[in-house]
Amino acid sequence: MLGASGVVGCGSDGDTGFFPIDSDGRHFRDERGRTVILRGVNARVEGIFDVTFDDGRVALQPIPELTQTDCNRMVELGFNFLRLPVNWSGVEAVQGEFDESYLLEIDRAVDCARSAGLLVLIDFHFDAYSKHIGEDGAPLWAIVPPPQELLEGPLTAEELQRRRLSSVVAEAYASFFAEGDPNGLQAELIDVIGHVAERYANDDAVLGIEIFNEPDTEKALLEPFNQAAAARIREVAPRKLAVFEPTAFRNFLEAERPNDPPFAVTGGVYAPHVYTFIFVNNEALEDLEFSELVPSNRLAREEADMWKTPLLITEFGIGPDYVNFDLWLQYQYDAQEDYFASSALWIWKEKSQGQWGFYDYNEGDDTWTERPEMVRAATRTYAQRIAGTPLELTWDNDDYTLRYEEAVDAPNVVFVPERAVVVGVTCNGSPVEVTATTGLVEIPCFAGAGEHTVVVDTSPRDPS
Repeated sequence: MLGASGVVGCGSDGDTGFFPIDSDGRHFRDERGRTVILRGVNARVEGIFDVTFDDGRVALQPIPELTQTDCNRMVELGFNFLRLPVNWSGVEAVQGEFDESYLLEIDRAVDCARSAGLLVLIDFHFDAYSKHIGEDGAPLWAIVPPPQELLEGPLTAEELQRRRLSSVVAEAYASFFAEGDPNGLQAELIDVIGHVAERYANDDAVLGIEIFNEPDTEKALLEPFNQAAAARIREVAPRKLAVFEPTAFRNFLEAERPNDPPFAVTGGVYAPHVYTFIFVNNEALEDLEFSELVPSNRLAREEADMWKTPLLITEFGIGPDYVNFDLWLQYQYDAQEDYFASSALWIWKEKSQGQWGFYDYNEGDDTWTERPEMVRAATRTYAQRIAGTPLELTWDNDDYTLRYEEAVDAPNVVFVPERAVVVGVTCNGSPVEVTATTGLVEIPCFAGAGEHTVVVDTSPRDPS
C-alpha cells in the first residue's frame, strides 16, 4: 500500500496495532515492544502555515521554508519527530473543494522529515480561529457570523493578543463549538480531517493527526467533537493515532480533569500544552525553582492516565531572550522525564513576533544563524527507545540513568548530543561495549527478569 508520497508503508490489511508508533494505553511502543519517547519540535512552514491572501491584503507574517538541511539538523540535535501545523483554510479555502496544490506542500514536508528519519504529527492548527480575523485556522466561509472587517498584516505579538481577545474571534469559536453543530462547521472540519488522514493512512512517516490546536471552548462542548473527529480518523486511517487537546484554558489553569474518561476511541493521545509563567508571570522566571514547573507536568500525566492514553506535550517553549530561559527548558525536560512524557518544543525557526527558536534571522541577506545557547539548552542525553517499561529516567548532565522492567529482546537507543562523548556504559552494574560514542547509541541490556538499570557516563567533547 502506498503513502501520499508513494512510499510503501509497513502496514497491511489485517495488521493490528498503530503504525509507525503503537500505543499500549500509557506509553508509545515500537514494533519490537520498546517504549518510545518522542522528543520533537514544531515548525511553521512556508506554503503550509497559511497566513497569506490572494485579494491584495498584506500577509500577516513571513514564514520560513523547510529545507532538507533543516530536517537533517533536527535529527542531529536529537529530535525524532516533527509537529507540522497545517490549516483548514489551506486544505479547503473553497467549501467542498480540497486544494491538491496545498496538500502537495504537506507531502513535501513529510518527505523532508522521512528522508532525515523524522516522524511527523500533522496538526490542524488554529490561532485566534482564522487568518481573516486572527492568525490562522478556518477559511473565510467557515466564520460565523461573517466578519464585518477582514484583517491583514503585519501581525505583531501585541496585535495577535488583541485579536485573540476580540468579540469577533470569540463569536467564531462559539459558533464552531455550538452544541449540536447547528452551523455544520464541525462536520465540515471532520470531513477535512478525514480526507487528510486517509491521504496518509499508510504513510510510514506520519504517526497521526492532531485534531484542533488550543480549542477555545468549554470541555463539555470540546470532548464530543474530539471523539467524533477521532472516530473519523479511526475509520479512514485505522493505524494512525488520533491526538487530542484539552481546552485552551488549560494553558492558564495548568490542569483540566476529563469529564468522561477513558477516551472513547482507541489510539487516542492526550496532548496538552505547558507554558508555565511564559504568558502570565515573566517575573517568576527570575527566581525559578524546579518545584514550580512540576505541577503542570504531573497533572498532565494524571489527566492522560485518566484518559488511558500516552502523554504528548505538543507545545512547550520559551524565547531565548527570557531570563533563565535555559533553566526553564532544563526543568521542563526534567519534569517530562519524571512523568514519561513525550513532547514537541515550540519552535524551530521564527522571523516574526517573538523570534523564538534555534536561529537568528538576518534580514539583510535573508540568512539564518544557529543560536548555540538555544542548542545547548534544548538538546541533551535521553532515551529514545527503552527495552521495557520505564521506571526512572534521570539526567544530571554527565550521567544518564535509565531504569525499566518487563524487558524485551531489543537494545535501548539513547541519544547523546554532539557536544558530549560517551566514556562508559553499564548494564546492571556491568560494563557494556557500544559502537557509537555520540548520536544514537544502542545499548543491549535485556537479559533476565526483573528490573534493569543502564547508566550512560558522558563527558564534554574536546573542542579541538
